[in-house]
Amino acid sequence: MIGTIPFPDIGPDLFAIDIAGIRFALRWYALAYIVGILIGWRLCVMALHRPKLWAHGYAPTSTDIFGDLVSWLILGVILGGRLGFVLFYQPEYYLTNPVEILKVWQGGMSFHGGFIGVSVAALIYCLKYKIPLLPMADLLALATPPGLLLGRIANFINAELWGRPTTVPWGVVFPGAAAQDCGEAAGLCARHPSQLYEAALEGALLGIVLIVAVFGFRAFRRSGLITGIFLIGYGASRAFVELFRQPDVQFVSIGNPIGHALHFGDWGLTMGQILSLPMVLIGVMLVVLAVNRTTTVAVKEKQSAP
Repeated sequence: MIGTIPFPDIGPDLFAIDIAGIRFALRWYALAYIVGILIGWRLCVMALHRPKLWAHGYAPTSTDIFGDLVSWLILGVILGGRLGFVLFYQPEYYLTNPVEILKVWQGGMSFHGGFIGVSVAALIYCLKYKIPLLPMADLLALATPPGLLLGRIANFINAELWGRPTTVPWGVVFPGAAAQDCGEAAGLCARHPSQLYEAALEGALLGIVLIVAVFGFRAFRRSGLITGIFLIGYGASRAFVELFRQPDVQFVSIGNPIGHALHFGDWGLTMGQILSLPMVLIGVMLVVLAVNRTTTVAVKEKQSAP
């Protein structure tokens, strides 16, 4: 097809070996999780080692305690991500095939579910060790974009979560059902590489914004600000990319004025948009509260000055 990009010759496995008839493989998706967690952990350690970044010059916890929290967070990501996918996207299938829920290696993870799982794990841990919640949430928000960046690239390599049919020059002809499932279109079907759109917005761009805000402007001094920026950035990016992503089976049958205005048709809200919009609203609330809290403290300090 003229003006399209063929899918790269790369499989979902980085490498695979057979030992005694048993196949062992390292998948790109698993590697993305591992490297994303390591990069996020490193960013957190760098921030915790810089007391001047924090309000009153004190980090909310030590690197040792945070190292223990990481194992809790990994469990929260896996359990929350998997259960979120099961409940949000394919509940009927997994209710009739409950054993399939355990097969995480076959794919099927939800960011929103993983976000809930991490939030619950962090909340329990913070309450147990009396760690302030908002500063810890800010720290975890800083650590998240690298995993999103690598995870979306892994989605592209796996040829999953592809975009809608398109005629743009950078449209990709994905293998398998994606190339054939084009409705009335004839021949092979080029699609938006929506995974890479999400990697660029949710991962690279949002990650750069947070790093600059934290290490350049010391945004950690305003507790909740980084968490709010992350929620707004992720929610808005995800809702926007959903305009180009092949919609999930689950959607609300109401008009989508943005999609209609952009000539995408009357699709309704996708599940990704439904789950992302509350994140944006909560993020805006956190940013407003953080700014107002800082302004109030500054005014009181000025009034009490001799």
